[in-house]
Amino acid sequence: MDEVIEIATDADDIRARCDRGVELAAREQRVRQSPDAVLVALRRGSLVARCSCWWRRTPALDGHPVGMIGHYAAADRAAAGAVLERACALLAARQRHQAVGPIDGSTWRQYRFSGDGHRAAPFFLEPTNPRDWPDDWAAAGFSPLATYASAMTNGLTADDVRTTEAADVLRKAGVIVRPFDMSRAEAELHAIFQLLVASFNRNFLYAPIAEEEFLHDSRALLPFVQPDLTLLAERDGRLVGFLMALPDVLQAKRGHLVDTVIVKTVAVAPTLSGCGAGGALVALAHERARHLGFRRAIHALMHDGNVSGRISRRSADVFRRYVLLARSTNAAACRGGVR
Repeated sequence: MDEVIEIATDADDIRARCDRGVELAAREQRVRQSPDAVLVALRRGSLVARCSCWWRRTPALDGHPVGMIGHYAAADRAAAGAVLERACALLAARQRHQAVGPIDGSTWRQYRFSGDGHRAAPFFLEPTNPRDWPDDWAAAGFSPLATYASAMTNGLTADDVRTTEAADVLRKAGVIVRPFDMSRAEAELHAIFQLLVASFNRNFLYAPIAEEEFLHDSRALLPFVQPDLTLLAERDGRLVGFLMALPDVLQAKRGHLVDTVIVKTVAVAPTLSGCGAGGALVALAHERARHLGFRRAIHALMHDGNVSGRISRRSADVFRRYVLLARSTNAAACRGGVR
């Protein structure tokens, strides 16, 4: 089979080889997410696979910086193997001895493969992929590095005891909870970003992004925000906790009633760690969602080792799992062929 792999780090290089749609996608990726290289696989002049690589400013695993592979798509296993092998060789040449993916350069962005779960329909902002892509990566030598899950409540019913306990936890911590203020959206987002950095910077494979990128992506979500479902917890006027829950608007696109809310992000400041504030915010979000007419809640995309999973198990059942994969780049380095 005639496979040709080209490496490009400039959208102008890609323009000469690919159609305009690929060119525009590559340009936006480079401007907003700054990959260190973009790889495209061509078969007889047609695009059959692509990915991007990151090796600068990547997090460490077992004491060594990793390389990351994201922006991935492939038409078949042969194309997948060709582009992934070349990506690993490229990372090895940059002294990144472990390749991790799919991840678009940071856990702030799109990452992980989704599994079938119970074949439930995708929810808003859930990563999706063809069913064979994880197997294509496995055939290229990748194996699971971390696993994640989404869970769903069986029903949002009144739980006065849990709501009272949640309020007591926050009151004892000196915390006041208020809704997101749409009239001050920019100021709210700035404060949320600072809290998320403080809360998440010790998370698995954490890598920072620029605040402007966070603001760009968050502004795109503002039309979907219901202020009473996005909770800001303050102590002495400072933001110390945050929960974002969004309606599953994909239900409406499928012609269904929007009766599900997605608990997308829960974060508490390190000063509140261990006091139960995260669980209290989830309980309050459930209660407010119930009052707004929602029947179910999804706890989205939780790392299996995080506190969020323990909180979720109190009221929700896992319905889909996800995986992040990794492999050594040493074999690819031996095969060479990287420029």
